[in-house]
Amino acid sequence: MSETGEKIFVFTPDAVPPLPIFCTIIPSGNCLKHTDTTNAIAQAVVSKGIVYASGNIGCDSNFKLVEGGVQAQTRAALRNLAIILQAAGSGLEHIVKANIYLANMPRDFQAMNEVYAEFLGLPTVPGTGTAVEKTGSDG
Repeated sequence: MSETGEKIFVFTPDAVPPLPIFCTIIPSGNCLKHTDTTNAIAQAVVSKGIVYASGNIGCDSNFKLVEGGVQAQTRAALRNLAIILQAAGSGLEHIVKANIYLANMPRDFQAMNEVYAEFLGLPTVPGTGTAVEKTGSDG
């Protein structure tokens, strides 16, 4: 990880990229210094030793939501995040805060939180849960 003020943009073909509605993906391999001026969104950015990861939803590499409900989608999103963090030289064990967006907070929060605890352990790291009307797909 970068300990200096320089930013390292992370792109890994092993993880689902940011949704194509938001960017043009550059097929660039793993961590690199990004000097291209296109509007690609990195899967993560490392700055001063801290990894800032892009958002993830519970989809497959074809951007289709995985079947099985919120728990399966949460597992898919966290597995994808783990791959991105590994490409950045980090891992889930280093997460200090998470932002979580759910389309149906009353129905899905407890089920999502069970998987969140599976991946991050107890006690879990602080998180912000936000109810959203639409997540960009049918979930």
